[in-house]
Amino acid sequence: MFNDLKGKRILITGSTSGIGLATAKAFARSGAKVGINSYREESCLKAMEQLKPLGGEVAYFVADVSKSEDCQTLVNDFVERFGGIDVLINNAGGLGGRNGLEAITDEFYDHVMNLNARSAMMVTKYSIPHLRAAAKASGQTTSVISSGSIAGREGGGPGASLYASSKAWLHSMHRNWVKELTKDNIRFNVVAPGSIDTAFHSDKSPELIAKIGSTIPMGRFGTSEEVAPSYLFLASHACSGYITGQIIDVNGGQMAP
Repeated sequence: MFNDLKGKRILITGSTSGIGLATAKAFARSGAKVGINSYREESCLKAMEQLKPLGGEVAYFVADVSKSEDCQTLVNDFVERFGGIDVLINNAGGLGGRNGLEAITDEFYDHVMNLNARSAMMVTKYSIPHLRAAAKASGQTTSVISSGSIAGREGGGPGASLYASSKAWLHSMHRNWVKELTKDNIRFNVVAPGSIDTAFHSDKSPELIAKIGSTIPMGRFGTSEEVAPSYLFLASHACSGYITGQIIDVNGGQMAP
């Protein structure tokens, strides 16, 4: 399955743990050329230990994608290493902290929005020329896939208004990029996970996690490995070459459309 991903050049931001790492593993198993990213080299090195035995060709790139200049450097370094980009996955992001409305400061606002919104926008900006060139050379679509969230539709939990808003912003930006860049054979889609068993929920008690799990039709949190194949599907021209501007919900029925 996903045979057309062999040899494709895949850049995944925020990919040394959780959904990002599971997705990098899945692409490596498919024979892709994978670039992983974190702002910490130690995290990259640990992830590389898990990725190297899986096949494909994997390299790591240290960059803090909440900073625009690092976004540009990341793309340049990836292109220098692999010769271009076929698929960009904007997975970097995070809660950034829990602050209710009256506790939000300019500093906190900038932190959350830079982490979730600026990062995806600027990495995509600098990747577009390379995605355009790859599409022209191959005669197939190239792809941008961003990690959204169920919170982008239902508003998020207590203290997570900025996180939820940044994901809704990302969902909307993708719809606009479809209008602007489909002519260049670049596709834009979002994978929106629900409650997934990752470090994102580490601030919740086991009791609260069990309570949330009981409200999900499938009766539990999902796993990173269950989310990863959605990225492969959206990256594959053979599987999704006519799919763009979509949000793929992976949430066990937690929130029906």
